[in-house]
Amino acid sequence: MSKLRIVFDRVRSEEKMLEEKAVELGHDTKMIDAKITQINTESKRNDFDFGDVVLERCVSYFRGLHFTACLEFLDIPVINKFAVANNCGNKMITSILLKKHNVPTPKTYFSFSSETALENLEKIGYPMVIKPVVGSWGRGVMALKDRDTADAIIEVRELNDGPLDRIYYLQEMVKRPPRDIRVISVGDQIVAAMYRTSTGSFKTNIALGAEPVPCEITKELEDICLKASRAVGGGILGVDLMEDETRGLVVHEVNNTVEFKGLAKVAKKNIPKEIIDFAVKSAIR
Repeated sequence: MSKLRIVFDRVRSEEKMLEEKAVELGHDTKMIDAKITQINTESKRNDFDFGDVVLERCVSYFRGLHFTACLEFLDIPVINKFAVANNCGNKMITSILLKKHNVPTPKTYFSFSSETALENLEKIGYPMVIKPVVGSWGRGVMALKDRDTADAIIEVRELNDGPLDRIYYLQEMVKRPPRDIRVISVGDQIVAAMYRTSTGSFKTNIALGAEPVPCEITKELEDICLKASRAVGGGILGVDLMEDETRGLVVHEVNNTVEFKGLAKVAKKNIPKEIIDFAVKSAIR
């Protein structure tokens, strides 16, 4: 029996499923609320009950990232590791790593001011997609169909002028069917895959109402997803792909604290069990 801890800041269906499966498998399991946990530079591992291994499952990217740093400071095994969370949490870093490791990915352009972003758009042409470098559930992802749309969206960013608003992440509009593919990789295994069909928008997030449909895990899909996993550092990940009309499968995102409620409805394997088993094995390595 292992001591498994699940760190959260909001309990979703996924955290409930993980806790229930861990208890069912006989592990000493506890949920730990990151919002009320206090750690300092004098803290020691024995000051806390973080068990043998921690699954970091915070909804807030920045909270989870910094909590992970604290866990690693205390020499507590945590999944995913800080470097992986950092690589996946920033879309620009993810895109760079995918390209560097020869993973097929959409053409993506980076600008660091509104002026150069507009210059980039005029040079590349429309339509394009603009995304926040940090964000989830499709929030802030917008299609730039023409110069007027681009001017309006960039004007809002300039008014907000947050640190991340100054980083312009522009991606080609991939010609694809009205769906994308979500794959969950656990270590060196692909455990489940689904199509997420669009509900009218070009976005295909389950959080926005996209429908999960089973997807066959082909050798090509498996190879690309495992290559993407290795590119960002491995662990428990959600790999998102699109089916480009000419290039085939391209990876556009890799998710750290991956949600799987929708995929669990159509998956053949038990996703929570695969995650728990991987976490326990990681703790004893």
